Amino acid sequence: MNGAQLLMAHGVSTGLMSGPPAILSAWREGEVDLVLSRYILDEMVRVLPRLPRITLTAAEIRDLADSFLFMAEIVDPSTEPDEALRDQADQPVLGTLRTAQADYLVSGDKDLLALGERYPIVTPTIFWERHGH
Repeated sequence: MNGAQLLMAHGVSTGLMSGPPAILSAWREGEVDLVLSRYILDEMVRVLPRLPRITLTAAEIRDLADSFLFMAEIVDPSTEPDEALRDQADQPVLGTLRTAQADYLVSGDKDLLALGERYPIVTPTIFWERHGH
């Protein structure tokens, strides 16, 4: 995988938690670098407990977010808006990608994926198809 720099936005849930399990393994083994923002971590803590496919408790999710603070690169999102983004609430996620200049934003969010022609935004499955081993 050659150390791809990976920004898991909504992909913290869709990619690391419920996407191809090998993405999580590759990150743990140092094959990809994870870049996040506090905004993304806060979203993870807020949203994941509501998803039925996630089996972690709210406390376990908070612990995971705390772990990411130490194990991932944390950046401050760019505040420059992109008017092409359909859901303006996703601006901090896109801003994180722009600040991090990550190789990929891995997300299942349809509004972010719609910008895939302009930014390197892919689903967890597409990421793994391109870079899995």
